[in-house]
Amino acid sequence: MRLALRRPDRVRALVVQNAVCHDDGLGPLWETRRAFWADRAGHEAALRENFFSHAATRLRHVGKSPEPDRYDPDLWTDELAFLHRPGQADIQTDLFYDYRTNVASYPAWQQWLRDCQPPMLVVWGRYDPSFEVAEAEAYQRDVPSAEVHVIDAGHFALDEAPDLVADLCRGFLDRLL
Repeated sequence: MRLALRRPDRVRALVVQNAVCHDDGLGPLWETRRAFWADRAGHEAALRENFFSHAATRLRHVGKSPEPDRYDPDLWTDELAFLHRPGQADIQTDLFYDYRTNVASYPAWQQWLRDCQPPMLVVWGRYDPSFEVAEAEAYQRDVPSAEVHVIDAGHFALDEAPDLVADLCRGFLDRLL
């Protein structure tokens, strides 16, 4: 969205897959993160537990899926291994702290969407534990013509339903040409 605001003339369309630019998408999981933004020193330990633990990493990938075996466990165990490499916890913690600047930018991003009305495809995994399904509907408030698909997947819908997501993207892009 930062690039779109800087160079709106370069944006022909947007494809959004479980990414937020409204508070609607930030559910209960974000309470720990918001507390961290308000008081980094007082809430950093809770943020790290909320993000870096085995259970949190698995949940981020598998989500609330009624079919967790559809998900390749190598994907979340690889992320867990990456997160536990030297220095990564500090890097990721800094990134999470900086994420508050995204939330502060949401009103400008929403205004850009309302003003520009870009062709938009929103593909949302209904079992995403990180971002609420209400976010998909929020995009449609700003861009009523947005094509919105809520699919049986979690946060990483491309990992769970790559063929479906590819078909939706291909169809959307074909209709633009």
